[in-house]
Amino acid sequence: MQHRPVAPEATEDATPAAPGRRRRLWWPAALAAAVALGLGVPALVAGGPAASGSAAAVPAQDSVEAGFARDMATHHQQAIDLSFIVRDRTQDTEVRNLAFDIINTQANQRGMMMGWLDQWGLTQHSGATPMAWMKMDHRYEPHDGSLMPGMATNTELAKLRSLSDREAEVYYLQLMIEHHKGGVEMAQGYLDLGVNAVEKRLAQSMVNGQRSEIDLITMLLEQRGAKPLS
Repeated sequence: MQHRPVAPEATEDATPAAPGRRRRLWWPAALAAAVALGLGVPALVAGGPAASGSAAAVPAQDSVEAGFARDMATHHQQAIDLSFIVRDRTQDTEVRNLAFDIINTQANQRGMMMGWLDQWGLTQHSGATPMAWMKMDHRYEPHDGSLMPGMATNTELAKLRSLSDREAEVYYLQLMIEHHKGGVEMAQGYLDLGVNAVEKRLAQSMVNGQRSEIDLITMLLEQRGAKPLS
């Protein structure tokens, strides 16, 4: 199911953005809205059997298309979780608006990918090794709840929950840069291997959007006298 982005003003505990910052911090939500309009219901049709009028057009259970949709949906879910955590750990306007943007954008995209799997008649989960569809020479070793590159470990999630104010902001921003790096790698992997045009457009929007957001997050870290983890 596709979700419409929810602006911070519509949320009970949202904090208004500072003048002059809203446009820069809100672009991910705007991107989500544009993607939703351009890739919403038509995308579910274009990505399924109707794409070519034959059952052969439906991706297989172990296809690159299905693997990317499942893994990126899992990856996105943790970004959403991280953003909800920091929302409750700080009152900083910029970081809270960034968190809302990430929640809206990635929940929207996650809904699209889950919708495609449903349209294709495929399961939303499988027993495949995460990212096996990328056919990489090296394999990421899942550990402590981190299933794919960029995903925070259970220990890191617990640490974020234990922090507040400036410390929570900095740690969230550091974790989110790593998370976006992993997301960009996966989306680029699909661009290199995938064949579904609609899914590739979404993957390209992820690459473009998350790279730009990494620049923004790096700037927010600098303002707080901190640097990325790597």
